[in-house]
Amino acid sequence: MNVWQATQERLGRIFRDFDNVVVAFSGGKDSGVMLNATLDYMRAHGITKKITVLHLDYEGQYDATTRYVTEVMTANQKLIDPVWICLPFDAACEVSLYQGRWQPWNPEERDLWVRDLPDAPGILHTGNVPKGFPAYDGVWDYAFQEKVGAWLHRRSGAKRTAVMVGIRTQESHHRHAALYRKDRTQDSMLDGLNWTSRKGSRGVYNVYPIFDWVTEDVWTANATFGWSYNTLYDLFHLAGVGIHDMRVASPFRGEGQAALKLYRVIEPETWAKLVGRVNGVNFTAIYGGTRTMGVGDITLPPGHTWKTYANFLLSTIEDEEIRQGYLRKLKTSLRYWTVTGGALPKTNADELRQQAPAGTEFLGEPTDNRRRAVPYEVVKFRQYPDDMPGLSDPSLLPTYKRLVVAILRNDHACKGMGFGQTKREQTKRAAAVEKYRSIL
Repeated sequence: MNVWQATQERLGRIFRDFDNVVVAFSGGKDSGVMLNATLDYMRAHGITKKITVLHLDYEGQYDATTRYVTEVMTANQKLIDPVWICLPFDAACEVSLYQGRWQPWNPEERDLWVRDLPDAPGILHTGNVPKGFPAYDGVWDYAFQEKVGAWLHRRSGAKRTAVMVGIRTQESHHRHAALYRKDRTQDSMLDGLNWTSRKGSRGVYNVYPIFDWVTEDVWTANATFGWSYNTLYDLFHLAGVGIHDMRVASPFRGEGQAALKLYRVIEPETWAKLVGRVNGVNFTAIYGGTRTMGVGDITLPPGHTWKTYANFLLSTIEDEEIRQGYLRKLKTSLRYWTVTGGALPKTNADELRQQAPAGTEFLGEPTDNRRRAVPYEVVKFRQYPDDMPGLSDPSLLPTYKRLVVAILRNDHACKGMGFGQTKREQTKRAAAVEKYRSIL
């Protein structure tokens, strides 16, 4: 069975087992082929009940993306119910030293908007938010999309809702691990299908029907079936960008940094507006992908260790909230690796034994080792390492060098150090949501 045949089987399960179907559509190549495959399946099997196509609009995007989304939302009215969200949710900002987040479509910044509100079916903006719609001010984009999925489920009155998401495991080790890890419970999936994931709201599942496609499959499908796609990819190709490096993402996220400079060539007018939208855009466009922003083999300034260099960089951050955020992450990492002990895959722990700093302790298996796909061992350092250059995968270990790279990349969440959103950050966002809900 090839990936196309497998996807047909998955679509069959989706339309058989779910009475409400939502397609999360970004305007990129992956969500585009997923939506086109779904529409073709509906036509081939005589399915006339509309699906919801959900688009979170980040305001700062290529005009080609807006044209493509508009085309999709208007050309399939018999099969889709469009929900095009232009609201001020929180989005990551990794191009600025001064802000860790920004809000597209913030009405208080209307004079800085990259473009006007789109004129298309299904637009939701601050002037027409329906009753019962989830709070968005102060809510991070991914959490907000999950809340919108739950709202669409309630609105439909369905027993079970599938939110189709066009992620592919080829794109990320984290995505691959999330779907293939062996400790997933039956309750977290639908009937044990690893391409499904139950979400917080009862009856709502994320489903990933093209999770095992590779990039070449995407373009083969577009060519074979004559599907429409975002013509931005043609412009990327003309600009010399390889098919595995083409990204349609918020330009201020870490994933979009390398493509920022392309705005200057492809859409100069959009570029001019981006420069005025968020502080640091031009700097990132010039130096993103270079050592200046922590890419490649960065070197120490003379007279510094990685620890002293990290402390120096921290001292240059004027925004106290951002500086304290880095310090909290460092404190957590220090406590984990020098007090509690951190878990490493056994093969990496054995490799570390050959060059471990003096005083390193190897404490054996963690208590949950039986639930892990591969065996682990707990390691505790006497002192937090400065760098670990001799290991095959130094990204698994904590070092001051990794903190330096995070600061240079404006990685405020320290994702490059293995951090996710903390409980403190989640609580802060939730408090902001409650505050504004009570005001409204």
